[in-house]
Amino acid sequence: MHVTSQLLRGFPRTKALASSLLPCQQHQSQLGPITQQPALRRPSHVWQSHQHSRSYQTTSVLRSYILTPPQVNSILKANEYSFKVPEFDGKNVSSVMGFESNQLPANAPIEDRRSAATCLQTRGMLLGVFDGHAGCACAQALSERLFYYIAVSLLPHDTLCELEAAVEAGRALSPILQWHKHPNDYFTREAQTLYFNSLRTYWQELIDLTSPGEVPDTREALLNAFKRLDNDISLEAQVGDPNAFLHYWVLRVAFSGATACVAHIDGPDLFIANAGDARAVLGVQEEDGSFSAHTLSNDHSAQNEEEMARIRGEHPPSERKTVIRQDRLLGLLMPFRAFGDVKFKWSIELQKRVLESGPDQLHENEHTKFIPPNYHTPPYLTAEPEITYHRLRPQDRFMVIGSDGLWETLHRQEVVRIVGEYLTGVHQRQPLKVGGYKVTLGQMQGLLEERKARVSSAFEDQNSSTHLIRHAVGNNEFGTVDHERLSKMLSLPEELARMYRDDITIIISQFNPHVIGAQRQDGQS
Repeated sequence: MHVTSQLLRGFPRTKALASSLLPCQQHQSQLGPITQQPALRRPSHVWQSHQHSRSYQTTSVLRSYILTPPQVNSILKANEYSFKVPEFDGKNVSSVMGFESNQLPANAPIEDRRSAATCLQTRGMLLGVFDGHAGCACAQALSERLFYYIAVSLLPHDTLCELEAAVEAGRALSPILQWHKHPNDYFTREAQTLYFNSLRTYWQELIDLTSPGEVPDTREALLNAFKRLDNDISLEAQVGDPNAFLHYWVLRVAFSGATACVAHIDGPDLFIANAGDARAVLGVQEEDGSFSAHTLSNDHSAQNEEEMARIRGEHPPSERKTVIRQDRLLGLLMPFRAFGDVKFKWSIELQKRVLESGPDQLHENEHTKFIPPNYHTPPYLTAEPEITYHRLRPQDRFMVIGSDGLWETLHRQEVVRIVGEYLTGVHQRQPLKVGGYKVTLGQMQGLLEERKARVSSAFEDQNSSTHLIRHAVGNNEFGTVDHERLSKMLSLPEELARMYRDDITIIISQFNPHVIGAQRQDGQS
């Protein structure tokens, strides 16, 4: 435990078990059709037997009460976090100036997670958004573990040997990561020894597979880290644990699922590793001062034709009509890549064997006992990420990583415009669009007055992610924040909020154009 605590030094104090882990069990109501209330949006990751159209129209359900602006701000700012990269000798030598993040729950508790860390024994910063489904357990595990797997994958052979020698000798270890976490971003204290042992086994294998002097390739490191962690999640659930809580926990992690979108930024080199339907988008400032969106990742869903072809190609022709139904994997799962979700990866025999030997709590869970239909040739799901690379340019001003709850409500170009105007304080006067609505002169005057007030007044948000969430939840049909609408959406009771929107998690990183320009010149010389 001494060695473990040294390696994991810098972790924030773990929250009490009762307040942080146990609420994750309260998710089963989202595993089937909601019959008590009409669903106004389709849950992103679990099946529904009825096709509901998404609607954000105000209904009688929303007319509960109006929150005051201070109450709205309190809700929106509860989970905001910001980090500024330290300057050296008065000059910021990092391509990343800093980042801001925030989360807004729809599920109770929230199923999204986020992570940010600086690599201490190699270079670069890691930023990640993890969107959980069927519970928060898998997303929670990713938020704690994936960056360690990436950091270890990036270590040269000689450093891995030093790490193993220190563990063998019982010496203190230098931390691998410096975490940048909000107080609510907790760690699962009871699982740290298990997590450390799995990580150590991984780096021992890396030592055997690499040679002295060998430096890892970033693309390969990201790919291997994703695949290995998902494999470890699966293996830990199969092996179990003598500790009853840990046994239950590793099974919950494996039977729930999570998508992951991770950025590794080192100087001008930006890598994105994505598995699922979270998304990374670059904000590019054009010569006229406006901002355009450059997509850095592809969604792994039915909207991606290449992904559809990949899945169909991995299974027999006899399953062509059943492997993807109603735009979902086996008619159930919307993301086509994810961690965990062993119900889509293990054989039926293995699922039954693990569940029969598992704790009684699992037997009460209808989701874990359910076998997907037309389940013939598993695995159907993978956590292998799609890796994209982008060499940063001075005009690349910021990057937005967001869970699908953001992209369901705002188009990427609108996201980039909102963030770009917020960061620069310069509003691009777009023609006032009313999108086919019949607008009276009085309404038009009101819209123009609102725009004028918005431009002339100081922003009420001190965090760009908070500002973006305000727009994502409160925008009206004219693209401006409607306080009454925002108030109603935020005052929805927990059991109704998920019908109108998904959890939203956002990380916005700002780039330093002067440093990037100098780094590009150095790289070319």
